[in-house]
Amino acid sequence: MRTTYMAKPDEVDRKWYVIDATDVSLGRLSTVAASILRGKDKPTYTPHVDTGDNVIVINADKVKLTGKKATDKKYYRHSHYPGGLTSTSAGEMRAKNSRRLVETSVKGMLPKNPLGRAQGMKLHVYGEATHPHAAQKPEVLDITNLI
Repeated sequence: MRTTYMAKPDEVDRKWYVIDATDVSLGRLSTVAASILRGKDKPTYTPHVDTGDNVIVINADKVKLTGKKATDKKYYRHSHYPGGLTSTSAGEMRAKNSRRLVETSVKGMLPKNPLGRAQGMKLHVYGEATHPHAAQKPEVLDITNLI
């Protein structure tokens, strides 16, 4: 009788990947990063266990927004006070805080539960080309071949 393999949390080996966001579409970048964070690119993927790897996104300032998304795509947040709804366009968010734009996009593709929040903690986004994770020896991942 064959049994289905189920990964256990202490058996998971995590890698680190660096993704360069220069001239890469935000949605394409987000789908690849979310897939790696969830571990769906591994043969040991188990839906209820965090089998994903760590992802470092550099050059978030240079991410590409296609079409009219820079002006038409809106992000909303509410202060929980009457009249406290504020909206920000994707272009404004990229100019003001590009890290938040990439984080919001990637985390929106993860499950909305404690497992998804744990997977989102492994995402590290930086606006410039340098990052402080050299000690982890991250592998450079060219996502132009994956798209």
